[in-house]
Amino acid sequence: MFFRKDYAAPGPGISPDEPEKTGVARFAEILSLECATLVKLNLLFLLSCIPIVTIPVAVFAMNHVVWMMILDQPVTLLYHYRTAFRKYWKRAYAAFFATALPLVLSLCGVWFYLGHAAEQWVMFLPFMLCSTVFLLTLLASTYFYGLLTMERSVRECLRPALVLGAAKPLRAALAALAVYGTLLFAVLELPISGIYLLLIGFSVPCLLGGFFVRTVLKQV
Repeated sequence: MFFRKDYAAPGPGISPDEPEKTGVARFAEILSLECATLVKLNLLFLLSCIPIVTIPVAVFAMNHVVWMMILDQPVTLLYHYRTAFRKYWKRAYAAFFATALPLVLSLCGVWFYLGHAAEQWVMFLPFMLCSTVFLLTLLASTYFYGLLTMERSVRECLRPALVLGAAKPLRAALAALAVYGTLLFAVLELPISGIYLLLIGFSVPCLLGGFFVRTVLKQV
């Protein structure tokens, strides 16, 4: 079936004696093994977002499945996506608003105070504060969803995500560029990027973003 993967069927795989690949080789390996699943996941995610109000849960469910791939766990797409969608919807909404609200409010603050900073230099102070909040939230969000896959509550994940966002900014910046940067570029390039967004525009950047921060989260 379209959303099922038969792990009993013979085919190419990874030998248990083969040393674990790292870096680009490991990412390419995940893509080669899960390419069809990633396309299906992208379509399933878009379908789940159609009611609009389900977007936070769809984002969480997609991250849940992607992190299973990153951690080399077998994925039965429809089952695991639906399970995350139904079981963790409260956590999904809490996680979404814990990141979306600070990002939106701080970005509005940056826009507002920057526009008045040329007239009153004192406006640079709240501008810097809003900029710091925006950047820290952006960086922390890349660790946040990975931490949530460890069966921790949203509250338990907030503090380490913020600490990691500040202490390990390089990997977080690469992850943010992979997720938010590619999405922004694709939106700006519509309708040319329509096929890309439909097939892999959400699932593959999500995988790449998680891949950048995976080694940090393995040490948490």
